[in-house]
Amino acid sequence: MPTMGLDDQELIARLREGDETTFAELVDAYGLGMLRVARLHVRDKAVAEEVVQEAWLGVLTGLDSFEGRSSLRTWIFKILSNRAKTRGEREGRSIPFSAVAAADAAAGDEPAVDADRFLGDAHPSHPYGWASPPRAWPQERLLARETLTVVRDAIAGLPDSQREVIRLRDVEGWSAEEVAGALEISDGNQRVLLHRARSKVRNALEGYLTPEVVTP
Repeated sequence: MPTMGLDDQELIARLREGDETTFAELVDAYGLGMLRVARLHVRDKAVAEEVVQEAWLGVLTGLDSFEGRSSLRTWIFKILSNRAKTRGEREGRSIPFSAVAAADAAAGDEPAVDADRFLGDAHPSHPYGWASPPRAWPQERLLARETLTVVRDAIAGLPDSQREVIRLRDVEGWSAEEVAGALEISDGNQRVLLHRARSKVRNALEGYLTPEVVTP
């Protein structure tokens, strides 16, 4: 059975038994995301890579302390965030990512899509969901290489905090709780950042697929 199909308790059991295959698959699954998060705290890529290595060492040495209060993934990224923050302070990066994210969420950022097209944050089942969905686009156009490039470019152009939140939520499929825990931001900030990121990416996508409906 593939390692990533196991539940957290089975993964932890394998890691505690010294299963190198399980560890290698976890590194493959989370390594790139961990590097991105580390770079939110430190400037240099080489330093970020060292932080990731330190985090994995922390995972291995801390296995006995894992109590399952959060998901294994969140726990791993929590270790990473702690290492990255410490290294960032040592390297002279004075503003932690959590403060940058909070400032971004609190800023008077103009929405990229008309706010009337979204539900409010107090909606019981779909906070910040589409009230007026985008025009239906042909599936083949949505999956076309050029369209995916538009989406990737739009995400790459976002502010750091918005970019990482939307990557974790919409690209990697993390839950809101996991993202807030891994990035050490409040759930409210996570929701605001995700809303802003989604609106900008969807505006870029709508502008590419149906440019006549986007206000210049």
